[in-house]
Amino acid sequence: MHDPYRVAGPPVVVTRTGFELLRHFDGRTSLADLAGAVNPADPPVAALATLADALEKGRFLDGPAFQQFLIQPIRPSVCIGVYPAEPVPFHITIQNLFTGQNGPGLPSAGLVTRPVRGVLVPHMDFTRGNVTYGYGFKELIERTDANLFVILATSHYSHARFSLTRMDYATPLGTVETDRRSVDRIAALYGDGVYSDPVAHFPEHSIELEVVILHAMREDRPFRIVPLLVGSFGDCIRDGTEPSEKPDIARMVEVLRRIEAEAGEPVCYLVSGDLAHIGPKFGDPDPVADQVLSVSRRGDERILQAVKAADPAAYFQAVLAEQDRRRICGFPPTWLALSVARPCAGRVLHYQQFVHPEGFESVSFAAAAFDT
Repeated sequence: MHDPYRVAGPPVVVTRTGFELLRHFDGRTSLADLAGAVNPADPPVAALATLADALEKGRFLDGPAFQQFLIQPIRPSVCIGVYPAEPVPFHITIQNLFTGQNGPGLPSAGLVTRPVRGVLVPHMDFTRGNVTYGYGFKELIERTDANLFVILATSHYSHARFSLTRMDYATPLGTVETDRRSVDRIAALYGDGVYSDPVAHFPEHSIELEVVILHAMREDRPFRIVPLLVGSFGDCIRDGTEPSEKPDIARMVEVLRRIEAEAGEPVCYLVSGDLAHIGPKFGDPDPVADQVLSVSRRGDERILQAVKAADPAAYFQAVLAEQDRRRICGFPPTWLALSVARPCAGRVLHYQQFVHPEGFESVSFAAAAFDT
């Protein structure tokens, strides 16, 4: 048994009989009763206790070890391998996002004269996302003096609309502080729902990949984050309803605006979201070919026109027009950022389509800046 969400520990091996017994681990049946049901003449209490102990220690049961894991103060890294765990090679990896082929170059230090409201960046692995990350983060580093970053990121694993965490984030350079005051304020103003999925942040890469870059580029300038995962807006697509007309989404827009108004300091928005996901990997029948890529690129261009116009309604209409057939995972966090930050304009800084060599998948992504 293994946990694809990476909340549990290493895999646990169970026998076929043990697997059948697990169906009765319902939190209401004692081991003694279960053992008696298995073999009344010779109840295997010891064997069941050993199995239960292994599952408990591995966090496969809702018990003390699992609950302790949920309340830890620092979220552990889950993307080691995408980037090195050691500081020196980690720094080299991050610098390559800026200095790689056709990259923008490393950010330059200087006075921020025209602050940026926020940026859109990918959350692909660094090998595939490469210099697109650099274009977005160069703009962010050079054009904001904010020390508080609201990270709005695609939620890939949770069914919750919005998921907050109070945990700080571990990186190869130490720990990035989560601004618990702002997180607690959001939770209080929004009401029930933001903690409905307690494991949402543990397996998620979409915030972690942005935090580690920010930490590498701002290592000498302390900052804080507000990490908010944004779940699917699929119901808006299905019924053709503007996200702003959904009470829970509209409430979060107003809450985030209020949080910024109360912050007493500059706030910058970091949007973590990709564009199209097409090909057999995502359920399409045919391998990705040149014609499909061309059509998908034109669809991305329509979406990015809405980004340039800083128009959340136009963004929604572009995704709605194609019924989100290309699976635009950055739609919810980007729409939310545009609605909350209300920038005057957007600029597309870089765009890429990753294509699997055998056409198994293609994922497109962009970097964009949102201006005041």
